[in-house]
Amino acid sequence: MELAEPAFPALPQPKEDAEDWTYPMRREMQEILPGLFLGPYSSAMKSKLPILQKHGITHVICIRQNIEANFIKPNFQQLFRYLVLDIADNPVENIIRFFPTTKEFIDGSLQTGGKVLVHGNAGISRSAALVIAYIMETFGVKYRDAFTYVQERRFCINPNAGFVHQLQEYEAIYLAKLTIQMMSSRQLERSLSGPTGSLKRTHEEEEEIGNMQVTAAQNG
Repeated sequence: MELAEPAFPALPQPKEDAEDWTYPMRREMQEILPGLFLGPYSSAMKSKLPILQKHGITHVICIRQNIEANFIKPNFQQLFRYLVLDIADNPVENIIRFFPTTKEFIDGSLQTGGKVLVHGNAGISRSAALVIAYIMETFGVKYRDAFTYVQERRFCINPNAGFVHQLQEYEAIYLAKLTIQMMSSRQLERSLSGPTGSLKRTHEEEEEIGNMQVTAAQNG
């Protein structure tokens, strides 16, 4: 049985009037995708409310460790919807576990016409890793291509080595997950359309899913 490749949208092309990168831009947020911004905490401070409103921000992903909670916090909970994630900028931190929640939050915002800012402290490692993972899974691109795409818009990004390794592993994980979802939906369609399939075919498909999971684990 041949499997259809998951269909992905094309990555948006950069704006022609994009600014050349300058050092002070590290302290500002940049628009990575239409409606998705990446920046440091300094771009989400109380004094920056007029800029956030000017750009139409409606949702904010605030990334911090417990020990940073005193100085990295949601400042506009009455105005914006927040997702606060407790992530350490540490190579042994398991950041993959936050990718599905982040994707769901960003998708939910963009689908309702909102705009999202993703920020940590410096907007360089943790927040950049989450945005890279979002681009990988949404557009079906490899880590290296997603990294380059984000870096072209926020030049100072630099996920720590542990995050880079996990992002590279994530390529096989999200592709296997998507393929399994596609096969499951096809099986559901068949079962809804009547008992036309054979038990043998179901066993073959289960075997194929098992093989894909093994392959994904080996590739990771």
